[in-house]
Amino acid sequence: MILRYLLAPILLVTSVQVGQAANFSFTGDFTQDDNVQLFSFSVTSASTVTLRTYSYAGGTNSAGQVIARAGFDPILALFNSTGAKVGENDDGTCSQVGSDAVTGACFDTYFQAAVTPGTYTVSLMEFDNFSSGNTLAAGFDRQGQGNFTAAAFGPAGATGPFWDFTSSKRDSHWAFDVLNVNSAVSGVPEPATFGVVTLGILAAGLLRRRFRE
Repeated sequence: MILRYLLAPILLVTSVQVGQAANFSFTGDFTQDDNVQLFSFSVTSASTVTLRTYSYAGGTNSAGQVIARAGFDPILALFNSTGAKVGENDDGTCSQVGSDAVTGACFDTYFQAAVTPGTYTVSLMEFDNFSSGNTLAAGFDRQGQGNFTAAAFGPAGATGPFWDFTSSKRDSHWAFDVLNVNSAVSGVPEPATFGVVTLGILAAGLLRRRFRE
């Protein structure tokens, strides 16, 4: 089955830098519960990288932007350059991410990993759309289920997206920081598209060769 992601609109809050380690902040919105947002970052030396969200409880991100509370309950997974899963995080501790003013829950993510030089992929999802296996290509548990949270976590008769485990109605926004890396971008290609892109490049090359002949 082809792995498909619906990538939400993204605002890149900080510019991409290459070289000295820096912090990068991203914000955006999901359109439904089973969306998955992908990010890629690179490090040029052994580093301790921090991945952190702000949108559930709110706060100020590394770019100095004040993030409103009330976003959906996020989770994340980290994968290395081969697509193997390095780790996954549901919730940070309350001392790390703070508690939401309405629900009292500490549902933002906080994940630190000691990484070697290379390029890594992070997936941002809504609880409980966990990664399904030990690779990015394995997909996600709620893939293709649309707005699953109303039935899973909402009160009787609930409809629509963005219900959390406390049966609280949330909204679509997310805010995500990648800290202490050399470069970071959002919206990287989904695994299923890599082969298509490669085939397209090869086909274009063959056509150019035929025209030259």
